[in-house]
Amino acid sequence: MANASALETLIDLAQRESDACAKRLGAALKAVDEGEQKLQMLLGYRDDYANRLDAAQMAGITPFAYQNFVAFLGKLEQAIDGQREVLKHAHVKADMEKKGWQESERKRLSYRTLNERAAAEALAIENKRDQKMMDDHAARTVRARR
Repeated sequence: MANASALETLIDLAQRESDACAKRLGAALKAVDEGEQKLQMLLGYRDDYANRLDAAQMAGITPFAYQNFVAFLGKLEQAIDGQREVLKHAHVKADMEKKGWQESERKRLSYRTLNERAAAEALAIENKRDQKMMDDHAARTVRARR
């Protein structure tokens, strides 16, 4: 049954590939989650800083302090834009890894299905052979009694 052994090898290789794809998908999804958390942190920080600017303006602020607030808010906006770009790439990578994992799972399951069919066919052949042996034995027994 060299064929079954080859199929078992293919199943094992497909399982390893699927496991590796699942690990990469997990890492990609973690990167998306971390990217989203960082974006939310930056957005919260920007909103907090904008509120501080509003409060400082109401209380009275020097032009120099105002420029510093505005410059810092500009840097925060750049950081937010950069983080959105990082997050966009993380989503693309996660989507690619998900497709790769799904493909590896399809391959693994198809090999397993082939293996199950081969096992079912082998069992059917063995059952036919056993039935033929029993029929032959019964026929010999009947002939011997005559």
